[in-house]
Amino acid sequence: MRDGDLRGIDALVEDRKRGEPINATQHEEVQNFDKLLNDSQHEIYPGSKDYTMLKFVIEVFNMKVINHWTNKLLDMFLKFQIKLLPEGNLVPKNTYEARKLLSGLGLSYELIDACINECILFWKENAALDRCPKCNVSRYKINCARGKKIARKILRYFPLTPRLKRLFMSRVIAEAMRWHMNNSNDGEESKHPAHSGEWKEFDVKHSEFACEARNVRLGIEIDGFNPFGYMSNSYSMWPVILIPYNLPPWLVMKDLFLMLTLLILGDKQSGIDIDVYLITLVNGLKELWHTGTLTYDAASCEWFQMRVAFWWTLHDWPALGDISGWRTKGHYSCYTCNDEPYFESLRSKTAYTNHRAYLPEDHAERRKRLAYNGKPESRKRSLELPMEKIQEQLNNVSGVIFGKNPANKKRKRHKPNWTKRSILYKLTYVEDTKLLHNIDVMHCEKNFSENIVGTMLGIDGKNKDTDKARKDLEDKGIRKDLWLTQRPDGSYVKPCASFALTLKEREAFFEFLKSVKYLDGYAANISRSVKATNGRLTGLKSHDYHILIQQILPIGMRGFVDKEISTTLFELASFFQDLCSKTLRHSELEKLEERIVLILCKLEKIFPPAFFDVMVHLAVHLPREAILGVQVHYRWMYPIESLFLIELDQKIKQLRANKSTEATDELWSLANGPNLLVKEHYVCITNGLRFRTREVDDRRWSLNSGVLAHGDHEGKMHNYYGHLIKVWEFEYMCENTVLLFQCEWYNTGNTGQNGTIQTDKYCTSINVKSRWCQSDPFILPSQAKQVFYLNDTKWGEPWQVVQLVKQRGVFDLPEVGDGEPLDSPECTDAFQQESMTSEVLIDIEGNIRFHRVYAEVEVIAGVGPLHETTENLTDDVDEEHEIIGEDINDKAGEDDEISDAGMDPNMDYDA
Repeated sequence: MRDGDLRGIDALVEDRKRGEPINATQHEEVQNFDKLLNDSQHEIYPGSKDYTMLKFVIEVFNMKVINHWTNKLLDMFLKFQIKLLPEGNLVPKNTYEARKLLSGLGLSYELIDACINECILFWKENAALDRCPKCNVSRYKINCARGKKIARKILRYFPLTPRLKRLFMSRVIAEAMRWHMNNSNDGEESKHPAHSGEWKEFDVKHSEFACEARNVRLGIEIDGFNPFGYMSNSYSMWPVILIPYNLPPWLVMKDLFLMLTLLILGDKQSGIDIDVYLITLVNGLKELWHTGTLTYDAASCEWFQMRVAFWWTLHDWPALGDISGWRTKGHYSCYTCNDEPYFESLRSKTAYTNHRAYLPEDHAERRKRLAYNGKPESRKRSLELPMEKIQEQLNNVSGVIFGKNPANKKRKRHKPNWTKRSILYKLTYVEDTKLLHNIDVMHCEKNFSENIVGTMLGIDGKNKDTDKARKDLEDKGIRKDLWLTQRPDGSYVKPCASFALTLKEREAFFEFLKSVKYLDGYAANISRSVKATNGRLTGLKSHDYHILIQQILPIGMRGFVDKEISTTLFELASFFQDLCSKTLRHSELEKLEERIVLILCKLEKIFPPAFFDVMVHLAVHLPREAILGVQVHYRWMYPIESLFLIELDQKIKQLRANKSTEATDELWSLANGPNLLVKEHYVCITNGLRFRTREVDDRRWSLNSGVLAHGDHEGKMHNYYGHLIKVWEFEYMCENTVLLFQCEWYNTGNTGQNGTIQTDKYCTSINVKSRWCQSDPFILPSQAKQVFYLNDTKWGEPWQVVQLVKQRGVFDLPEVGDGEPLDSPECTDAFQQESMTSEVLIDIEGNIRFHRVYAEVEVIAGVGPLHETTENLTDDVDEEHEIIGEDINDKAGEDDEISDAGMDPNMDYDA
C-alpha cells in the first residue's frame, strides 16, 4: 500500500464529511461508509499523529499480502501490537475483527463454484446442486473425512457496482469522471476516446445515456498467463480487468483506476468456454445499463442514478478467438477480412499476402508479376470493418454447447469461421459497435519483430526463410536466383538472400545489441537477452519489442543490408511510431492506412511468402482501428501487464510569503552570490527524468548521461548533443540552490563532406570522438533533454546514432484547485512519440535484389516432401492455444519445434 493510496482514502473520508446528511434507510453502503468515517477519525492510540485506526489496519493487511502471512501469524502480530502500544489503543484483537472493520471499503468478493469441465456455474438457479446437470460430474472433491466440502473449481467474482460507486465518493475523482463531457473535441486532433467517432455515434444513438456525464463507459481487458512460467506446474490464470474511460487522459490507464472483477483459475485455460464465467459480469452490466444504481456524488453533494455501458475488449490475438468466437486459425483466421481472406496455401503453411489488393485500382504495382507471387492483382479490397456481415453471420450461429465434457461431440464450426456467439451480445447496444474487439498493438509489434529478426539472422525456429519457403518460390516460378539447386551427391545449395546476414554480420549485429544502453526503466537490458550460442533474444517483453522495432532494429540493420531493405525497415518503424503517437489526426490516420499497404507490398518484394503469417497481416488493419478508437495506448494491454508500477511522489517546497513582490528573497540571494563551497553530484532527477554522469554510466548497463540542448548557432537554433560530465550544486542565502549541468558536446556544426555529423531522412549519426564548445559546457537542468546513443552499423566506429527520449507519463495537466491535486501520473507509460509526422513518402518503385551474389551459399542435406499443402491440415475443432508466458527460459527457447501446420507456431501465444 503506497502513501498515495492512503492519502486517497483520507481525501475520500474528508469528502464524505462535506456531504449532505443521509437517511439511514437510503442505502446500506452509506451506513457502512459512515462507520468507516468514524474509524478513520479515531487515533490508533492516544496521542498518535500519524496513524488512525483505519490507516493502521490497511497497512497491516498490505504487509500480510506482500509477505504471505497466514491468519495465525497476523493474529500473533496484532496481539503483540496491543501489548506494545500504550494503554487505550484500538488495535483489533484478531484477523476477523480487522476484516470486519474494512468491510465498508467494498473490497469483498464472492466465491462461486464452477463445474470442473466448465459447463456451468453453481450460481443462482444452480446454487443448490451437487452435480453438474450437463456432465453429471460432482461439484466437490472426493473427501472421506467429515467437514466442509471443497469445490473442485472456483471463480472469484469481485462485484462491479460497489467499485464504481466508490469512484464518486471522492470529490476530486467525481469531478474527473466528468472530464469527457467538459472536454469534447470537434477538431482534427484527438487525445481521448471521447474524441472518437465511435463515442460520438454512441451518444447520438443513446442520447438519454449520454446526457448524464457521470454515466460510466467501461473497457474490459482479458489476458491469461501461467504464473509458474515453464515450470512443471500446468496452471492457467485469467484476470478480467475493467477500465473506466470517463477519466482524463493522464488517469485513464493508471493502476489506481483499474478494477479486477473476475479471476479465473484452473489447470487448463477456458478457451471459448470463458463465457460460462463472463455471465456474472454480463448480468451486472445488463442491470447497470437498464436500471442503473443510486449513487452518491461527492462533487455535487447529491444522489444520481448511475448507468454503465460496456465499451470494448482488449486482448491479444489468440484471446480474441476465445472472447469473440471467431476461430483465429487456418485460412480464415483474420477477423476483419472475414469470409474473403487473401491467403495462399504453401507447403505446410498458410500465408496472408496479396496486399496489393488494397492499392488503388490503377496502381502500377498491381500489374507486376515476378516481384510478387507471379500473378497480376486485379481484386479490390476494403479496410472497413464488415459489421453488418458479422451480425448476419452471428444470427445463424446456434446450438453451441459449452464445457469440456469428454462425452461432448466435436464442436461444429459455423460458416465462415465462428465457434459461438459471444455472450457480450446479450448487451443489446453492442450490436451497433463497430470496434468491439481491439488487437493489442504491442503483440503485433512483438511478432513482427520476431519474424524480421528470426528471418534476417536465420534463427532456428524463428526463421521464415526455410527450405520449404525456397521450394514455395520454385512452385510459383519466381525469384529463380533463390531456388535450391541439387548437387550430384543429393545435397542442395541454398543461395544467400539479400535480407540474410552472413555469419560475420550476425556476430557484428549481436555485438551491436550488446552495446545498446537504455535509460533506467526504459526497457529491458537487451544486451543480457542475447544468447551468444545461437543468437536468440530471450526474456523480452512485448514492450521491449515495441522499442526494438521502432528504435533499435532499423539502425542496427542498416549497416548490413541494401539501402532498399534498410529504408523499408525505417518506414515500418516510422509507421508504428506514428500509430502509437499520443496525439492523432484523422486525416493523417487515413494516410497511415495507405503507408502500411505500401510498406507491406515492399516487404512482399523482400521476404518469402512464408514470412507473412496472420500477425504480420494484421498490421494493415491497425490504422482503421485507430480511426474508430483513437490512440492505441487506451487500447493496449501494457498498463495491465506491467508488474512494476512506480509512483513519482514529488514534494514541492513552499516559498515564504514576501512582503514585497519586487524585492524577493531569490533576487537578494543572487545579489549576494553563492557559497564558495560547491557540491558535486553524480545523479540528478529533473522534470521527471533521471540524469547520471558519464563516469557512473560507464560502470552500468543503462545509459542516462545522454544530453540534448537547444541553443543559438550563427543566428539559428541548433541541436547540441553530448554527455553529462558533472552536476554542480550552488547554495545561496535563504536556502536557495541552483543546479548546473557540465556537459561534453560533440561537434554537430561540421556538416561538410568530412564532417562530424551525418543526417538523413531517418537518422542523425554523430562522430562521438569530436568535441565542440569546450568553453561553454554549462546548461541548466531545465534546458536538458535526454537522449541515448546506438552504435552506427553503417558508418562504424566512432559514429553513433542519436535517439531522442520522449518523457513517459507526461500530459498537459490542467490546474487543479482547492489544494487537492490528484496523484501524479505514474511513469509507467510505454514509449510514445508526442504526435504524428506530417508526411512520409513511401517509394515502392525501387528494384530490390533477391540474393547476395558474393555471399557464401548454404549447403543442406535435403528437403522435406515437395507436394505437401495445407488444404487438409485444418479441422473444425477449435483447439486451445497454450498458456505461455513471455519470460522464456533458455532451454525452452532452444528446444522449440518447427511446425508450420495450420497456424504459425512461432506466433505470440502468451494470452
